[in-house]
Amino acid sequence: MTIRALQNEETDFLADMLYEAIFIPEGQEPLPRAVVDDPSLAKYVEDWGKHPYDLALVVEVEHQLVGAIWGRLFTAHNQGFGYVDAQTPELSMAIRPAYRNQGLGTALLKSIALEYQNMGVKQLSLSVDQANPAAALYQRLGYRIVGTHQSAWTMAKRLD
Repeated sequence: MTIRALQNEETDFLADMLYEAIFIPEGQEPLPRAVVDDPSLAKYVEDWGKHPYDLALVVEVEHQLVGAIWGRLFTAHNQGFGYVDAQTPELSMAIRPAYRNQGLGTALLKSIALEYQNMGVKQLSLSVDQANPAAALYQRLGYRIVGTHQSAWTMAKRLD
């Protein structure tokens, strides 16, 4: 396993991972791939690298990209689903199904937290469906529930 920064030519992989990050409860049909073009989701990856504090890490297993974590600052007028404030980058993360439950998500979360801490960021946030098994991972790593919207929690973690 190798964790490294996303390279410029790999930005399409973020759109793939954005689709993977959409939680679909067991037994429900997957959403069409075009859902990532909806403005409420597209803003997580469009114009990647042009926004302050855009940061993306990928995980490789045997030279194959199998997961990613990325963060972006949003504003009060352009909030993400896990928006806390304009100084808190919101994280998104996905691991290909065959590679889940192997510690890759934990490694990605710890790596991006360290990168943001080194940049002077004081807090990170994310949004997770309450039924998503990843919610337990976030809680185990110190993320706490700071809000609820429909079936999702907004969670935040202090970095200082």
